[in-house]
Amino acid sequence: MKRRTSLTLVVMSWWAATVSATPLSDETISTAKQLRDEALVGSRAWNIVESLTTEVGPRLAGSEAEARARAWAVTKLASYGFENVRVERFAMDGWERGTEVAEIVAPFPQKLSITSLGNSIATADAGVEAEVVLFETLAELMAAEVGSLSGKIAYVGHGMQKTQDGSSYGHFVRLRSAGAVEAARRGAIATLIRSIGTDSHRMPHTGNMSYADDVTPIPIAALSNPDADQLERISARGQTITVKMTLTPHYTGVVESGNVIADIPGTDLADEIVVIGGHLDSWDLGTGAVDDGAGVAITMEVLRQIKSRGLKPRRTIRLVLWGAEEVGLLGGYAYAKAHKAELRKHVIGTESDFGAGRIWKITRNINEAAAPVADKIAELVEPLGIAPGSDTARSSGPDLSPLNALGFPGFRFVQDGSDYFDLHHTPDDTLDKIDPAAMDQNVAAYLVFVWLAANSDVSDWGWTVAE
Repeated sequence: MKRRTSLTLVVMSWWAATVSATPLSDETISTAKQLRDEALVGSRAWNIVESLTTEVGPRLAGSEAEARARAWAVTKLASYGFENVRVERFAMDGWERGTEVAEIVAPFPQKLSITSLGNSIATADAGVEAEVVLFETLAELMAAEVGSLSGKIAYVGHGMQKTQDGSSYGHFVRLRSAGAVEAARRGAIATLIRSIGTDSHRMPHTGNMSYADDVTPIPIAALSNPDADQLERISARGQTITVKMTLTPHYTGVVESGNVIADIPGTDLADEIVVIGGHLDSWDLGTGAVDDGAGVAITMEVLRQIKSRGLKPRRTIRLVLWGAEEVGLLGGYAYAKAHKAELRKHVIGTESDFGAGRIWKITRNINEAAAPVADKIAELVEPLGIAPGSDTARSSGPDLSPLNALGFPGFRFVQDGSDYFDLHHTPDDTLDKIDPAAMDQNVAAYLVFVWLAANSDVSDWGWTVAE
């Protein structure tokens, strides 16, 4: 009996030591559960995105509307009692949409539904009219001989399919940025592409593009998917197609954008930062409800919930509402530059920028020291229908990717994006597409994340030295 008692005492001593070494206190875990459960009863996230999309509407990067969105955010956050709200401004090159019309001139005259891609140059005032040469894929366009498209309009029709995690977007979106450059290299005078989207509505998808220094810029526009189908059906009949298109976008010079920042200061580890947020800007065709008013609202509500309860985290919880994401992650790069000296104090973070659907998966890329905290986060959000995913994905969201590139550890909640690319960058990105209950589920998950991350004993989640 004595020997068994001794063994029992040894085991109990080891267990006690293990418990005391746990990076999370019982109180922290209990608070996270309470925050989660109360958010599910109902949060103000939908009301916040309703306010943004109604009172500001579309928020093109660098525009007067984006400036009004920053003012809206500052006012809203101040109304929640935050005293340290500020705007970190940066300069950017402005661009505005103009007229955008197109039609098939021959063989079967009819109008086409198109939209300029962001940063595209204009056609001549009278438009451009030429024969269209069709390519199935970007690779096929790039295989065409130099000069083979002289005086022609190039069309590329590869179409992406729906996936829950939007994983095919990274491949297909290359056409948006490279299409005009590769067409111009081969002599084309303009480019048309099938929209980078998955819907069957007659609404084209916009998005940003860029030019190469060694190629003369040509205008580029996206066709709605039904119009792209129509063009391909005509071509399948063996007919030569002539299209006329007129685009009148213009550059507006150097303009201002900015990131809106608010903190809940930490206590004993106040110089360490856990960061969340979404991007304030949107494209100008819809009201930017799904991309990314939802992310703005979800993360603002997380900060509001913690503030309203008078909770004091050990680490500073920082909300960043990024500016000018849609035109090249400019807010993310500006933040990385402005906070260069303190980047290593950013412990972990994540951005909500994949719509308003329910979160279904977690991805991460962290070290062993942080694994117990991340595992506990996964455990507490499992009742929300969220499962662990990849542990090698070094992504924290688009605007945090400049930090990820510098070695910032990865953590991301992945939302159900099955219909995200039906709405993405279209006039259909509006408030009616958002389910308030799905937003509450997002808020609940983010509350668990920030509270455990801000209050654990783990300060190093796996910063690496960027290559």
